[in-house]
Amino acid sequence: MKTQSKRRRQPLSPDSSPNPFDILTEEIVCKILDHLHNDPFATKAFSLTCKAFYFIESRHRRILKPLRPELLPRIFHRYPFVSHLDLSMCPRVDDTTLNVISSTWKATLQSINLSRSRFFTNAGLSSLFVNCSGLVEVDLCNAMQLTDLAASAIAEAKNLERLSLARCKSITDMGIGCIAVGCRKLRSLCLKWCLRVGDLGVELIALKCKQIRSLDLSYLPITEKSLNSVLQLQHLEDLVLEGCHGIDDDGLSTLDQSCKSLKMLNLSNCQNVTHTGLSSLINGTEQLQQIILAYGSSVSPKLPKVTSDLVKCLNAYSKLQSIKLDGCTVTWSGIKAMASLHSPVKELSLSKCLGLTDDGLSFLVQSHKDLRKLDITCCRKITYTSIDIITISCTSLTSLRMESCSLVPKEAFVLIGARCSFLEELDATDNEIDDEGLKSISRCSKLSILKLGICSNISDEGLAKVGSSCSMLKEVDLYRSVAISDAGIAAIGDGCPALEMINIAYNDKITDNSLVSLSKCRMLKALEIRGCLGVSSIGLSAIAMGCKQLTVLDIKKCFNINDNGMLPLAQFSQNLKQINLSYCSVTDVGLVALASISRLQNMTILHLAGLTPNGLAAALLACRALTKVKLHASFRPLLPQSILGYMEAHGCVFHWRDKAFQKEMDPKGWKLHFGRSSSEVP
Repeated sequence: MKTQSKRRRQPLSPDSSPNPFDILTEEIVCKILDHLHNDPFATKAFSLTCKAFYFIESRHRRILKPLRPELLPRIFHRYPFVSHLDLSMCPRVDDTTLNVISSTWKATLQSINLSRSRFFTNAGLSSLFVNCSGLVEVDLCNAMQLTDLAASAIAEAKNLERLSLARCKSITDMGIGCIAVGCRKLRSLCLKWCLRVGDLGVELIALKCKQIRSLDLSYLPITEKSLNSVLQLQHLEDLVLEGCHGIDDDGLSTLDQSCKSLKMLNLSNCQNVTHTGLSSLINGTEQLQQIILAYGSSVSPKLPKVTSDLVKCLNAYSKLQSIKLDGCTVTWSGIKAMASLHSPVKELSLSKCLGLTDDGLSFLVQSHKDLRKLDITCCRKITYTSIDIITISCTSLTSLRMESCSLVPKEAFVLIGARCSFLEELDATDNEIDDEGLKSISRCSKLSILKLGICSNISDEGLAKVGSSCSMLKEVDLYRSVAISDAGIAAIGDGCPALEMINIAYNDKITDNSLVSLSKCRMLKALEIRGCLGVSSIGLSAIAMGCKQLTVLDIKKCFNINDNGMLPLAQFSQNLKQINLSYCSVTDVGLVALASISRLQNMTILHLAGLTPNGLAAALLACRALTKVKLHASFRPLLPQSILGYMEAHGCVFHWRDKAFQKEMDPKGWKLHFGRSSSEVP
């Protein structure tokens, strides 16, 4: 073979014994690596097999997400062909780091994520953009320290196509103007919460960056003055104007341009825009597929209404597939108008829509039988009748969200499983679903998300049927479903190998046996067991040893978890990023052990009786990747200010809480959270 990548490599071992890998070309080995990219442990094991594999893996790696910037010097020489660099786990990235990056990967770097990084200035950005001419994507979200000088540095990126500046609150029209002049190839731009950018900056972007496809102007103080230019963008597909209170009907009525290419429009929380303004804005649009009018589009911001006039604005758009009206008041005339739409609506979101009744919802879904996604969260007036009509009419549903539909009886859930066999997501939180309903829903073999929080009528019997039939489940929420015990969790652990997230918080029948069962789920990434008094360090140790992909762990108020649980976590859970230890029996020893987890970024440490200022200080200094820590305010004067200053200088943010110790589990608190008075609590 002529190319080096196809040449047969030298034998991996010096002895004469045959090695099957010796016959593989570098190209074939790279193909094997392509299938390992989702498992960092597999990639690491591969590279440690031998020197040849180590060399090939280093040349093959294109995507890099280092845990902290001090690791970068080692990485620069090992991975020479990185094209996508994600520094979102590195809170401290200074100009020196950016200078080294720009010189090391100047020929290969195409995208960089600095969305959670600080301490760099316009000088570092200038070096990056001047040297890395191939950069096409940059994420600078939350960089509130950046000014117009940084924007002028960004303008050096002549080939930039995707740029996010969300919450860059110090950049003004002048800086955006520099970007507009320099970055003519921009296709996607996010300026959300850039509060000092107004009509002038947006107009300059529209006039200079003719290739824009996606533009997010959320919460900008803009008016119709800049929209005329925006609507002239011939390739614009996605336009987000959420929370733009300077846009109103009077201004929109003056528009003399239309955007024929527009596919998605978000006018959420635009409280001064009614059907009149909407009609002016989308006039002439031919490709509209999705419209989002949540929490707005009304003269009265406290009571946004969906009327026939509003919906009639959408009647001319034959390609409209998604309509989101969350938080609006739905009128009967609006329902009839939506039902008469001729477009093939596939997604309908009516979450928290006041005024939605059985008659209206039934009438609506019978006219849109091709619905795939339906959200009726907190629509408290619908009953069995609605679910009956929905399941008869929309048999191809893949997602049904119906949290807190309190008048829907348990019998209705049997209909969902019997008629909607393609369902992939069901949110039945705070509903009357029982075991018969769960048994019926278990027929949905493609189900991947099942939320059953605060469902007191379900038990192990129904959950066991789900576990044995729905092997594709990835997310299960059983928060405060108090009849669930170890047997039900065992069925999930045995039958759902792809499980990635489970919430079993505040279920007092859960013991260590449940955690042992869940330890079989090797893909588990998020586990919430707060308030489970029956679990201890024994069960947590099983999780640590079995679920090595675990990234989020909440063990708040698990009083029987102590240092013996922290030691296995420190040894086996090297992917852990976030943990809540509040009220546990962990001491200095356990916390210092946790500090050895190199990916740990976020800790909540409230009311640990065995924690001392010295132990806390030692743990904080050892956690090099920390970006956020919640601590009780009583520790603030006890910790050396030099340590706090050091941590903050390295990008860690402290949140001090002065919360009193809560001895009770507060079983009624969740009812108040869901808008019910304490007198309604059984």
